[in-house]
Amino acid sequence: MLSTPLGEGAELTTMEPWQAAELAAFTDRHRAHLEPWLPWTYVVHDEASARRFLQKYADSQARDAGRIFAIRLDGELVGNMIYRLFDTEQGSCELGAWLAPEAQGRGLVTRAAGRMIDWAVDVRGLSRVEWLVNPANKASIAVARRLGMTHEGTMRSLFEMAGERHDMELWALLDHEWRETRGR
Repeated sequence: MLSTPLGEGAELTTMEPWQAAELAAFTDRHRAHLEPWLPWTYVVHDEASARRFLQKYADSQARDAGRIFAIRLDGELVGNMIYRLFDTEQGSCELGAWLAPEAQGRGLVTRAAGRMIDWAVDVRGLSRVEWLVNPANKASIAVARRLGMTHEGTMRSLFEMAGERHDMELWALLDHEWRETRGR
């Protein structure tokens, strides 16, 4: 399996449709923690729905339009990272992440996002990386800040989830800003 070490027994690995049972079990264990932030938790309920979710990203990867990865700690799935959008023509992508509560506070998302930004900017030549976050999700906003992103604004009432409208903050980082951030 392809993987990138994140240190301290953690790694960023591929996540594919054949791993649907693992994602379904992860989602079931952490649903209450994930549901306030992630619309996909309302559609992933079993192995079949997890397979459809992962297949969507496999199809996106085949089109060079998005990807999903696993964050593993000592081999166990503890979270995921995504290029929710990946647009080489426009030179931009959007990152997303989720993590099990017991894996928080170790810098895993920050390190994984950093590896993904490195690849998007240095290998693929993208100019812009975005991070969308619910304004109440302080942990995710802290990741954006640690990555050196700038809060560009808040999109009000952007989408409906669980019968409520939700705002989203847009944080972004430009390629030259990332290079400066890494240089420090």
